[in-house]
Amino acid sequence: MRVFVTKSFRRFQRKERIADAALCEAVRRAARGLVDADLAGGLIKQRVSRPGEGRRGGFRTVIAYRVGDRAVFLFGFAKKDQANLSRDDERDLKDYGALLLALDAGGIGKMLAGQELTELNYGDET
Repeated sequence: MRVFVTKSFRRFQRKERIADAALCEAVRRAARGLVDADLAGGLIKQRVSRPGEGRRGGFRTVIAYRVGDRAVFLFGFAKKDQANLSRDDERDLKDYGALLLALDAGGIGKMLAGQELTELNYGDET
């Protein structure tokens, strides 16, 4: 399993001080079938805890997810700042997620080289 974050998600992650380990834990939960919300079209929504707190009042993340292959964090928001995604946002994220999930190794390499994607150290714990 390879786990990536987009450039815009990485900015959100740094601003909110979310550890890579918290993101990997969200993917591990999804790999075990514990998905907070299936948005269809290859997108899932997973909760991620605030540093030092639980997931309930933490962050919501939208992930382009293909079981056993790839997870790409696309978007994140704090529950206190935004209740949910708009239909337009969800549609746009589905389109972008489908594009990222369709990339072959060469396409991923180009996005990594261009710093549009960053790969997280997921490990082989699942």
